[in-house]
Amino acid sequence: MNRKSLYFALPAASLIITIAAVFAAPEQSPSPSASEQRAMTILKNMSNYLAQAQHFSVTIHEGYDAVQESGQKVEFGEIRKLTVSRPDGLRIEAERSDGEKNLVFFNGKELTVYTPDKNVYATVSKVGTLDEVIHYAVEDLKIRVPLAMLLLSTLPSEVDTLVVSADYVEKTTITDVPCDHVAARTAKGVDFQVWVAEGEEPLPRRIVITYKDEAGQPQFRADLSDWNLSPEVSDALFTFTPPDGAEQIQFLTEAGKATVESTPSTGD
Repeated sequence: MNRKSLYFALPAASLIITIAAVFAAPEQSPSPSASEQRAMTILKNMSNYLAQAQHFSVTIHEGYDAVQESGQKVEFGEIRKLTVSRPDGLRIEAERSDGEKNLVFFNGKELTVYTPDKNVYATVSKVGTLDEVIHYAVEDLKIRVPLAMLLLSTLPSEVDTLVVSADYVEKTTITDVPCDHVAARTAKGVDFQVWVAEGEEPLPRRIVITYKDEAGQPQFRADLSDWNLSPEVSDALFTFTPPDGAEQIQFLTEAGKATVESTPSTGD
């Protein structure tokens, strides 16, 4: 079965990281309905709350469709635990549905991806904030980070200016947590739904993204649980120390750049 759908695999390390780019150009309605106003208020409360959280951890059970050449959709999955410490700490512990485990570390100085099963890792120097490294990973290293938008401190402004439309669906319960269900649309063929916990901690509990313009209209689904807004964090948690015998490799874009730079010019 072909696992490649919505995901980009790193060389050798085989880490799968995806970004859900769910926001597009605005088309504001001159007179939003009560449903639209309620939905946007929920999205803004959620985004403000996440952006202001200085530390948090969350477990994400996710699944995604891989559309086969025959048109059949096959679901693969992954479990990830994220630990964030703003402004510059990130740790991701991931296990794919086939059992492969991967770790991601960022400490404000270096970004590292490690695959324990193969005992290989890729490291790149990057001084900056969590926002900066996410943009760098996506735009320069061409890594796709699942739900990366939720990690950005700019989430409120993104939601405020880029969501095309949103509607309130219903009040429901996700894993014993009362939630508001919101459905939203973008101008680039991507729809998304989010279930946001009611009360003083408006955290996302479920997210579904539909890629309408892709063949077979594949979906990405994620359940977010075990939220902790005061996890124990330390510098060591976000810093990678290579185990004995670990082999260092290059990110794909780095390897491609090195190949181009080492190719002699043929001249005119």
